[in-house]
Amino acid sequence: MITRDAVHKVKIKQVCGDTPKSVYRKAVRQAILTTLMSEAVDIPCSLSVLITDDKGIRDYNVEYRYVDKATDVLSFPMQRFDEPGWQGRGMEVDRDTGMLPLGDIIISAQHIKRQAHTRGHSVLRETAHLTIHSTLHLLGYDHDNKDNNRVMRRKEKRLLRKLGYILTVYKADTVRMMHKNNK
Repeated sequence: MITRDAVHKVKIKQVCGDTPKSVYRKAVRQAILTTLMSEAVDIPCSLSVLITDDKGIRDYNVEYRYVDKATDVLSFPMQRFDEPGWQGRGMEVDRDTGMLPLGDIIISAQHIKRQAHTRGHSVLRETAHLTIHSTLHLLGYDHDNKDNNRVMRRKEKRLLRKLGYILTVYKADTVRMMHKNNK
């Protein structure tokens, strides 16, 4: 059984940013559901996403990681994985909801815009990338060493392609992902 058979609950809250909420919501929801399907997550899961500003994410970074600076995205997994990737066994489903709580994602809207501009692609693509990255963290992936980083980056690129983003080479050795509709 694969994800399309499971009904996942994605709660998205946006507390800042001048980009319309619907833009973020669609990109976030598609990225999460595509990632869960790709990883064959077959148990209904719940997770929440907060889209905030640099001050908001900095406050979370200080409180939970003791790092006094803004960042692009934070992941707070609620499950432990022995190995990266979906395992689906031995995990506690919430008795009230019947869902497996995967965790929380916090994204800085200001970082999304800056990184999209710097990297030469759309806000949608950057939102999708950060959401995929963070969802993979919720599923136990990390980039703590060279091999793990390679695996995670490969998955991110594959998922971005699946969502309709294509590789485009701009300058010498600069590879950027753009949405095929936002060239």
